Amino acid sequence: MGEPTVNRKDQITKVLIEDLQPLEDIYFCFVASKNLEGILAPIKEEHKNEILPIWEDLKNTMNELFDVITHYSEHGLDKIYFELGNYDVLFFILPGSNTALGAVIPALANRGLLEVELENARRAIIKILEET
Repeated sequence: MGEPTVNRKDQITKVLIEDLQPLEDIYFCFVASKNLEGILAPIKEEHKNEILPIWEDLKNTMNELFDVITHYSEHGLDKIYFELGNYDVLFFILPGSNTALGAVIPALANRGLLEVELENARRAIIKILEET
């Protein structure tokens, strides 16, 4: 899939901001690889005070998970979930890559409904990346 062009980055950012950020239980979403390199939607203003204190732990934990994603995505790894304090982090891996669509949600959120929205966003992002 390669590195997204500026136009593709804009299109992916639009998916994050228009499709995922409006959802009440998505505090932060991104398309990234190790070291959170990629496209990060802004943290919702009302959740900055909750997310910023756990930012370093979140980043370090995600870096370790991206090693797993890199190793196993070629073998069909599709999703990873982990809990960090009062939050769940959901990774929807982009096929055959070391990159994932991710979201930070409250631990008690209705994960099933959010999974549908994240899967729809992942499909939209894959389509953007496949376009020439």
